Amino acid sequence: MFSSYDGLCTIGELAEHAGLSVRTVRFYSDRGLLPETRRSTGGHRRYGPEAVERLGMIRSLRGLDLPVSEVRRILDESDERDGGTAGGGALEDAVAGRLRSLGAELAALRWREAALRLVQESPAAERAGRLRLVGAVAAPPSTDALARFWRAWLPPRMPARSVAAFLEAAVPHPPENPEPGQVLAFARLHALVSRPCGEGERRATQPRAHAVASDARAPAVLYAGLAEAYGLAVAEIRREAEPASGEALDGFVTAYAGTYGAADTPAFRRLLAGRLAADPRIDRYWELTAEVISVPGGRPEPTPGTAHDWLLAALDAEVAAAGGGRDGTRAGQGRSAVPSRVSDGAEGVSPR
Repeated sequence: MFSSYDGLCTIGELAEHAGLSVRTVRFYSDRGLLPETRRSTGGHRRYGPEAVERLGMIRSLRGLDLPVSEVRRILDESDERDGGTAGGGALEDAVAGRLRSLGAELAALRWREAALRLVQESPAAERAGRLRLVGAVAAPPSTDALARFWRAWLPPRMPARSVAAFLEAAVPHPPENPEPGQVLAFARLHALVSRPCGEGERRATQPRAHAVASDARAPAVLYAGLAEAYGLAVAEIRREAEPASGEALDGFVTAYAGTYGAADTPAFRRLLAGRLAADPRIDRYWELTAEVISVPGGRPEPTPGTAHDWLLAALDAEVAAAGGGRDGTRAGQGRSAVPSRVSDGAEGVSPR
């Protein structure tokens, strides 16, 4: 190849050897990725033997769909290392960044595929409505609307760390490889929380049982205690245990008693059961959440809502066994101490 008198080759010879067009080689050269050794007397580009290896590296990096700016950083780092200067992780960073980008692209494609299958497999009468539902959700789907919903409902002075912990438990993450039914459930969940709601209605949905003392730490203490009790209840639900007294229920009641500054007595448990029963609920949110996170056809995954229902049913059973019972509510009937600012219709939502 380099048989000329000066051991150099033209841009055409270099392009032919690399299997690229002259235009592509010129593009790389003009952007400083492929420096020429010198120009001929006629002003033509001349390249040395090292250009072959460098062009191969450029072609490989571009074959991974790395942008020219990243290719330049990698080549510059390589030049520095060859010169004795310690280089950083330009290649590693570029590859990691591209992998993240591809992951997002693949997630979007998988979501779109499942959404298209949902529309394709839907009965003709439901197809238009489901198309509107899934069309309102980005691909890959974002959980921002769900997080905003809960942030508007939580006590305003909750510490950021406590809010983050609550959102981690309450906001479902869409599956990486969704089935059509999971796409539909998430789209319905997105619609459920996205309807605008007046500020007064938002305040009204905060459960009375959670209206704790003015101490700014009180909500964080309450929710931390509830999270621990929910975790214990979930373990009981997974082993299909019937709602009953035990460590989970004790932790549940203790969370409320400690926040109120009350003693855990039978009278307090009767009062708590009645108050929780009267609080607003949003069972539809947890039903859809379970559909999103559960394996299609398998057992529904427990959620904070189902854990709360299990604990309240256990409290009801205990109060009833003690001869108390809460007014107007059948023992064992669970209610989620979560907001009920919306109710789910066929494909939409409306404020209560």
